[in-house]
Order: sequence, then C-alpha cells, then structure tokens
Amino acid sequence: MSNNPYAGRPSVCRNCSALVAAGEGACGQCGAPPGSVAVSNSQPDASGYVYDRETIRFAHAVLNRPYLFTIAFLIANFFVFLMMWFESGLNHLPILEPFSPQVLLAFGAKLNSLLSAEHQYWRFVTPIFIHVNLIHLLVNMYSLWAIGPTVEKLYGSAKFVVFWVLAGVAGVLASYLTVRPNLHVGAVGSFIFRASDVPSAGASGALFGLVGVLFVFGIKYRHELPEGFKRAFGTGLLPVIIFNLFIGYVGRGFIDNAAHLGGFVAGAALALPVDYKRPGAHGPVPLIWQALQIAALLLVAAGFLMVERRFPAQSLKDSESAAAQAALPGGGAGANFVANLDAVNNAQTAFLKALVDKDTSEIERAVTALDSAPQVDAETDALRGDLKSLLARAKDYAGGAGGPLQHKEAKAKQKNAGMIFKDFEAWHQRYDNWTTNESDKTGVKLVPEASPKQNPTDGK
Repeated sequence: MSNNPYAGRPSVCRNCSALVAAGEGACGQCGAPPGSVAVSNSQPDASGYVYDRETIRFAHAVLNRPYLFTIAFLIANFFVFLMMWFESGLNHLPILEPFSPQVLLAFGAKLNSLLSAEHQYWRFVTPIFIHVNLIHLLVNMYSLWAIGPTVEKLYGSAKFVVFWVLAGVAGVLASYLTVRPNLHVGAVGSFIFRASDVPSAGASGALFGLVGVLFVFGIKYRHELPEGFKRAFGTGLLPVIIFNLFIGYVGRGFIDNAAHLGGFVAGAALALPVDYKRPGAHGPVPLIWQALQIAALLLVAAGFLMVERRFPAQSLKDSESAAAQAALPGGGAGANFVANLDAVNNAQTAFLKALVDKDTSEIERAVTALDSAPQVDAETDALRGDLKSLLARAKDYAGGAGGPLQHKEAKAKQKNAGMIFKDFEAWHQRYDNWTTNESDKTGVKLVPEASPKQNPTDGK
C-alpha cells in the first residue's frame, strides 16, 4: 500500500496551493511532495525529500496574486465567438468547418487588401479576439488559461494587458507582411510566407507573445529564481516552443506561422527591458503602466467600434446557412456562385447610389463583400476587380460633386459620370454572360433582372 495518500487522485500542494496531478510525486511549481509542510530552508521531510523554502516563499508570494484580465480576455473571446455564431444563423455550430469569409471579415478579420487599399487599420487589432471555428477558439483559450495567469501574476495586470495587445498586433502585422506568393516556395518559404491573401484571425500571436515573455523571464532572472521555478521558464520552455514550431510546419498552409513568430519575438522584446513584480513588492502600479494599459484597452475598443460602424446592414444568416448551401444544385459550386451573385448585386446597388444620389455610404461594405466572396475562377476575379474599380470611380465622382459649379465644370462632371456609366454598361454585359454560363454549369436557376439600359445621370 502506498504511503502517499494523494497518489490516486489530483491534490493541492500545501506549500504553494498549486494543483498536483494524480500520480505525481512532487509539486510541479515548488518541488515539494504533496502533503508535506516546509519548516526550514533545504531540509528533508519525513520521507527524506529535500525541498527549498525559498521556492515555497516565492510560490506563495506570486501564485496567490489575482489574474482578472486573463479571465476578462477569455470572456471577451467567447463573447465575440457567440456573436459571430448568432449572426451566422445558429443553424449549425462551426466546430471544424470555419465561419464564412463574410462573417469573419464583418467581425474584423485581417485581409491585406482591406488594410492596404481601404486603409482599415483597425484590422491589425480586432483579429486577436476572433476565431474561425470552435476548435480554434477552444485550443487558444485553453492555452490562455494555462499561460495567462502566470504572466499576469508575475508582471501584474497592467503589463499583462500591454503584452497581450502589443504581441497580438505584432502577430497580425507579421501575417500582413508575409503574404508573398512569390516567396511561398521551399520548406522555409512555405513555412513563413503565405501564397494568397485570405481572411486571418485568432489569438495565437498574442499567446506566443506570452510564451516569449516567459522565455525571456526565465533567462533574464535565472540567478534570482528559486530552483523550483527555473524548470518552468526560460530554457525549460524550449520543448514547448519546438513542438509548436513542428506543428506549424506540419500544418503550414493552414496555420499562420508568421503570426506566431511575430508574436513570440514581440513578447520577448517587450520582456527584455521590463521588470517583473517581485515577491513581497507592494505599492501602486506606476502611472506609465496604468496609462499604457488604458491605451491598449482603448485601442481594442476603438477597433471593435469600427467593426460596429461598418457592420453589414443586412443579416449574415443567409450567406452562412450551411443547410441552404447544401440544398443548392451543384453543391459547393452552386453555393459559391450564389455568394458571388449576392456580393456583386449589392455592389451594383452601391455603385448606382453613389453615381445617382451621391451617397457613398455603402461603398466600403460593398468592397468588403466582394473581397470576401469565395473564389470561383479567373473570370470571376476579373469581374469583381473591375467592379471595385468602378466603385472607386463612382466614389470619387460623388465626393467631388457637391457645391455650386460653373457651367463648364458642371458639364465636365456630367461627361465624367456618363463615361463611368458607359464603362459600367460594358462591364454589365460581361457580367450577364458570366451569370448565364455559371447558371448552366451549376444548375442554379436565375430570375431575369433588367439591366440598367439608361444612363441614370442623364438629365441630372
């Protein structure tokens, strides 16, 4: 019979209050055996095990600190996921199958074309809090629960918030910079660079940032840390880092390794000059860190405020309905065809509103929908690209059309609008041919719709 009453079940270490797994012979945090009580520094207990009083003191001082913002970020990520699920219709839970690109982009996923062409720079922040499916969310939130409390307890909540947000932004920036199809070759190139610009999201960059913080922490304070903690940080994290890099290599093409590496480097760089909150340290949080914490939280809030302002006016439920897509003739091809029809038809409406009513409020949403529509073939991409160009011209025309104009200027404006519409009519003829061909291929029946034959700017 075992002398260890804790051998068959999980227990709590009486020295540092850490959870000890069933069958473990010693606490993973302080090194003491379960059930033992420290009485002096480096003395054996009744079983002859020598443990370190300093490790126990350090554990008591650090591990009992609160970790409120770890919990807050967990709740925020789950809340955003539930909102995405609600907006997608609640008719199926995206466990392995991802949300549609429309839903991801509507909630703030990163897409290079929207960052560079539309200057939607808030997309450097919002992807940290959105996930593509349930498995993605659960894996990242489990990792946050495993790592976050340790970082927040060591450095305090203010520094933890700054680490999380800045490392996350760095990860998104690295992802943005590495969409380089011409460099997506070979083992290294395919590991770091991406072949195409697709919606990207997730907290992985921020999580790798926390790993980078703990890695530098263990090396930087290796002479100060008790023995029981040296194994958990610094070089003790190398197996975890190497394993994750291996997983990233196996899953290249699906996993955004550049975001992981960018977050890790940012976290390590932030931890180099920053001091941690030593055991026994008291006093108020320095004003500079309070200000940085507030600034980081305001940055996140501002990002999601921009998401709310640009959120599609129409519901996303129909576009995300897996049941409706499965019922379409042609299966996935039919669904892709219909998704493109929806995006293009909405963009045409936005174009006419800008050209006729000088109302450009729908232009950005239309461009976002065109960018997120599924790829079908080269002809589809060309049609969407040309329509985006027409939208940009209509936006420029509407933006410069206000105010009193002299007769010559007004006439020139009218001529410009006429040229834009003439190009739109030519585009529309190509679009009609494409819809006819795709309808025949997929078996999706189309309801005839009259194309705009008359220039809507005539007589205006």
